[in-house]
Amino acid sequence: MREEGIKARRKHRFRHTTDSNHTNPIAPNVLERQFETTAPNKAWVTDVTYIATGEGWLYLAARLDLFSRRVVGWATSATNDRALALEALGQALRARRPVPGLVHHSDRGSPYASETTGRH
Repeated sequence: MREEGIKARRKHRFRHTTDSNHTNPIAPNVLERQFETTAPNKAWVTDVTYIATGEGWLYLAARLDLFSRRVVGWATSATNDRALALEALGQALRARRPVPGLVHHSDRGSPYASETTGRH
């Protein structure tokens, strides 16, 4: 590397974004790592990732339809919280209007396990 003038890029320090140590209820894992579906809107998966910006961290919540492997809803926020998760869910529901029976799978982090009242 020295001979070619190549330098390694340092990775950013790993930052945990999933808080699984909470008292909120957790739904059972009905997906059981079965990531193949036969039609759209049968199963969605979701997670939050973070992006370093010049102004700090930006959190991105995205939902993918397992059939098409396409994003069906997403949202960004300066905080990783329930509002971020619900905004991405609301966008996906408005865009896709799934029928009852959709499996919605997420990690066990607090934004997805937190309680809320009413419909979004």
